[in-house]
Amino acid sequence: MEGYALGIDTSCYTTSFAIMTFDGKLIYNSQIPLEVDKGKLGLRQSHAIFKHLKNIPSITGEIAQKVDTKKIKIVCSTTRPRPIKDSYMPVFVVSSVIGKTIADFLSVPFYTVSHQECHIMAGRYSANGPHGNEFLAVHFSGGTSELLKVLELESGFHIDIIGGTQDLHAGQFVDRMGVAMGLEFPAGPHLEELAELGEEGVITLPIFVRGTTIGFSGAETYTKKLLKNGHRKEDIAISIYNCLADTLYKWLINGIEITRLTDVLLVGGVTSSNLLKRRLYTCFKKDGQNRDINLFFADPKFAKDNAIGAALLGIKYYEGMRNCEG
Repeated sequence: MEGYALGIDTSCYTTSFAIMTFDGKLIYNSQIPLEVDKGKLGLRQSHAIFKHLKNIPSITGEIAQKVDTKKIKIVCSTTRPRPIKDSYMPVFVVSSVIGKTIADFLSVPFYTVSHQECHIMAGRYSANGPHGNEFLAVHFSGGTSELLKVLELESGFHIDIIGGTQDLHAGQFVDRMGVAMGLEFPAGPHLEELAELGEEGVITLPIFVRGTTIGFSGAETYTKKLLKNGHRKEDIAISIYNCLADTLYKWLINGIEITRLTDVLLVGGVTSSNLLKRRLYTCFKKDGQNRDINLFFADPKFAKDNAIGAALLGIKYYEGMRNCEG
């Protein structure tokens, strides 16, 4: 089919719009981070909603100038965090209402998906895999640290959560320690720059992995003591990424042993780190076991919050419904 699909995602920290062709070409992409005051660790939902509403007119105005909006044939918005009953977060009301309004004005179909499905779809698109209809996925971000068993459906995904954190999310750990070091929120990119200057092996943080449950509160407490005792921030920074990767490695091994699935897709802002990626590959290389594990890392732009996955899922929904009608 000729025409475009418009995807919209309003997460806790990014206003995202994307336009895709029905054959998978990206026509337009906007990912505007929500501003967080220096020294703060995030935004209240009410503040995030206000910032989304301020961002959207500039995005839609740009779309009107750059894109033939008459070619938009469907709209798809993220309206909830996860694809489960009663999953709710106020920020997604924005993408839901804006998406439905645009669809009504254009007289085109409107579809809804979850933020997590959006991440998985965008990640799979940018990583060019996994290719099978069943695989493992890691959603590692500021608001989510989950190990997922994913089954592709004709429209969307069926997702089972098989592992999670007992305390902090991976991104929370990064942001808390980064802000404690005087870095801006979100701290990931700045902390990684600092870590690239650190000396490998000087500091080793404790990790917690019990089956498919992980945790970062112990590492957080240990890191705070290191900062208080005046250790080099660069060395602390690299130890944080090593801690994340080592935790992820053991977590994945346990998940693979349970599910027998060896294709793994990694999405979420934390997985966009090159340091994390290098360390994780090193862990598997040192393992020495012939596990035949395939890691698929989303492109850093598509690993973070985005609306590309929503647009692609909208296309799947539309084509699935057309097939049913046919």
